[in-house]
Amino acid sequence: MKAQLQVTVLSAKLKENKKNWFGPSPYVEVAVDDQSKKTEKCNNTHTPKWKQSLTVIVTPFSKLIFRVWSHQTLKADFLLGVATLDMSETLKSNDMKRDRDTSPSSDSTEDWVIIPSGHEINCTVSPAPSPGGSKSTRPPRPARPPPPTPRRPAASPGGWEQRVDQNGRMYYVDHIEKRTSWNRPDSLPSGWERRVDPMGRVYFVDHISRTTTWQRPTQESVRNFEEWQHQRSQLQGAMQQFNQRFIFGVRHWLPAANKEFDPLGPLPHGWEKRTDTNGRVYFVHHTSRMTQWEDPRTQGLLNDKPLPEGWEMRFTVDGIPYFVDHNRRTTTYIDPRTGKSSLENGPQITYVRDFKAKVQYFRFWCQQLSMPQHIKITVTRKTLFEDSFQQIMSFHPQDLRRRLWIIFPGEEGLDYGGVAREWFFLLSHEVLNPMYCLFEYAGKDNYCLQINPASYINPDHLKYFKFIGRFIAMSLFHGKFIDTGFSLPFYKRILNKPLALKDLESIDTEFYNSLIWIKDNNLEECGLEMFFSVDKEILGEVTTHELKPDGGNVLVTEENKEEYIRLVAEWRLSRGVEEQTQAFFEGFNEVLPQQYLQYFDAKELEVMLCGMQEIDLVDWQRHTIYRHYARSSKQILWFWQFVKEMDNEKRMRLLQFVTGTCRLPMGGFADLMGSNGPQKFCIEKVGKENWLPRSHTCFNRLDLPPYKSYEQLKEKLMFAIEETEGFGQE
Repeated sequence: MKAQLQVTVLSAKLKENKKNWFGPSPYVEVAVDDQSKKTEKCNNTHTPKWKQSLTVIVTPFSKLIFRVWSHQTLKADFLLGVATLDMSETLKSNDMKRDRDTSPSSDSTEDWVIIPSGHEINCTVSPAPSPGGSKSTRPPRPARPPPPTPRRPAASPGGWEQRVDQNGRMYYVDHIEKRTSWNRPDSLPSGWERRVDPMGRVYFVDHISRTTTWQRPTQESVRNFEEWQHQRSQLQGAMQQFNQRFIFGVRHWLPAANKEFDPLGPLPHGWEKRTDTNGRVYFVHHTSRMTQWEDPRTQGLLNDKPLPEGWEMRFTVDGIPYFVDHNRRTTTYIDPRTGKSSLENGPQITYVRDFKAKVQYFRFWCQQLSMPQHIKITVTRKTLFEDSFQQIMSFHPQDLRRRLWIIFPGEEGLDYGGVAREWFFLLSHEVLNPMYCLFEYAGKDNYCLQINPASYINPDHLKYFKFIGRFIAMSLFHGKFIDTGFSLPFYKRILNKPLALKDLESIDTEFYNSLIWIKDNNLEECGLEMFFSVDKEILGEVTTHELKPDGGNVLVTEENKEEYIRLVAEWRLSRGVEEQTQAFFEGFNEVLPQQYLQYFDAKELEVMLCGMQEIDLVDWQRHTIYRHYARSSKQILWFWQFVKEMDNEKRMRLLQFVTGTCRLPMGGFADLMGSNGPQKFCIEKVGKENWLPRSHTCFNRLDLPPYKSYEQLKEKLMFAIEETEGFGQE
């Protein structure tokens, strides 16, 4: 006979392995008779504590198999050891215990399961409790099985019934959908109801918001939705206050008695203004049968393109939109976002702005999307990738728009911007490392990165690409630089711009030139025999990819070679990484929707993400300030002599030591940012001559002691930028 058995995995003592750099992240798998249950994972510990109960179906002849695994980030989980627990022996020892002890706790047995590799697991084996709270009959003895005891059906959600089969196993019947299940159905949250439509499809009704959904609601999903709704209302309220303060300040001096007067004029045709029970104003569009919090006479829907800074959209009495440029104090029917006129026969122009204005407007819009307060991210330098992945993916995407507070345990640095800059720089170096097989270099002589088509060897590679998408969006949203850049076609994908044959030249010049040769020469005269198929090599395995159905049998001719060139270019630019790209943009759009980058081109996006590469010494000197030093002080002259003798790599290291990043904004040193806004590079006279230089990355300040000679200054500075790591170093 079969019965339910509850196995409680309490804790474990794992043998230390100094070769494991990250430390074990163990979990226990309990397997019995083709069943498998797993505990939760404990991060980086040799003495995990789970206290987690697992229920399995057993017979007196079953054997419990305990497997201890260590979760690995970039490869398959590692098996630490295996142990077996014989149920017949456990039942015998349990029976002998019951003969000696008649207390209620005598039904369970606690054991230390020894694993041959030197690990130990502490677990408790006992009969599984029934849904009503009382214990079910323990596994019977093989010699004399007792007759099954009839049970009363326990209370179940509406439409469900609990039953017991002839083998004593509990199952549940859904009378609405006419199906059975071994898992007990969860009750619906308060205010929800389960219904069936005339076609037999199950749907759920939320009587509170008077909405329906096909998705079964849970307590967690309802709580997450309420939290998101609360955050959205806060954001909308903040944006509405901003509009009232900076764009429509005329509302502040309106007479209190004349409440019906609206300076924006009447609503467009099909719109209605209403107020909910909490006094919040919303707008109804009867044509599309939709509602929104935003006034359609101002910025429109959040999904629309934002207007440039200083612009406002209004409507005539006939409902025709026009645009006010408060910078030049002019009005026009031409939309500055598209260059199209709202009049049918109006003029069409293209609105052009320089790169600096685009960046300023993008930063302004990110400020509107930002959330209040801050989030803390605690990471260690040895496990930077794993710690960052676990925490970023555990946050709600909107929480990643809050101010970041990065903590390196054991270091005294306080994050007012500098620590976050270093975290972005170091983590980008880790996540974009080609050795992890997630990204690869675009070519033999091109060190820009593109998605590696062989990333599928990591079973969790799609989760990591979603994490990297969130991380890259965070760096753009918070205005931080990363260490390594992507290929030009990848930036165009981020901007939702179509790829062309010319884009292939930036990543594979040789392949591009071969396609141009095919385009410019007659294939029939050259005697080339090509088909609509290409060979690709992944991890040493060569396979053939057909560019179109049955392409291996379709010959390339002068008539169809244009199609061949187009298909080959598309294949070379994508190379079967559609799933990885989709996962990347899924994480990216959760933090920063791609529409907010539509004004930039690929090269502008690269500069905004990676900063400038070359360091201009003249620009550095021109935009440096001094405290307790003068420009003519000998220590300052020695410092610039030392920087002049450096190559560009060492200059970048020095810049990273002082500012937290080796990248510069698009305006060079003049646009360096600190914790309170623009902050120029600063050299301050601090300490004694035997001190090492110190830096304050949040304020772009270098504490330079008054050294007595150039050799002493050079030695101390080289030691500081080459040998130190972290914050709070003395």
